[in-house]
Amino acid sequence: MKVIWLPAAKRDRAELMNFVASDNPGAAARMDNLLSEAAARLGNFPQSGRPGKIAGTRELIPHRNYRLVYEVHQETVWILALIHVARQWPPATRDKT
Repeated sequence: MKVIWLPAAKRDRAELMNFVASDNPGAAARMDNLLSEAAARLGNFPQSGRPGKIAGTRELIPHRNYRLVYEVHQETVWILALIHVARQWPPATRDKT
């Protein structure tokens, strides 16, 4: 299967890499490699993550502090977001009343 990072997930990843690299460039490189390997595994085993908190999604924990949120559609794994596990997920919605 093909694995595609959506723009929002790419931004999440870039922000994480920049944050970690500001303190420890080596750790950022290791984290980026870990995320790349996890995404590649999803190409071979797309159902390996658990069912997600949002219907139709799945979640994989490649690192104890981060979750990859993704969808599988036909022959493609779409990575939707990279979320720190301490962040609220799914995001809260505002009541418009």
